[in-house]
Amino acid sequence: MTGVIFHSDKAREYVGDPFTKACDSLGVTQSMGRVASALDNAASESWNSTLEHELLSRNIFETNDQARRAIARFIDAYNTRRRHSSCEGLPPVAYEKLLGDRAADQQQAA
Repeated sequence: MTGVIFHSDKAREYVGDPFTKACDSLGVTQSMGRVASALDNAASESWNSTLEHELLSRNIFETNDQARRAIARFIDAYNTRRRHSSCEGLPPVAYEKLLGDRAADQQQAA
């Protein structure tokens, strides 16, 4: 899972040893917002709301495995096919590639 960043607040469940060790063992980088800053969590709150509204509230899963697979498919579509206004109308994966290409072009021009 190299390259995965998990952003959260500084709640006990995210700073405790079990969660930190799980992230370390999976190669997940933890990112935490500042204490008492609601703006730090705006993106994750928006994401959680989208997931809840568009997937979880519309489905009943019989098993945890069904739920995990549905969420994985949703995340894949969200990142690779769904267009975002904040990403110049591109899916996030395509937008990250575009930004990388632009940075490379700027480096070559310099």
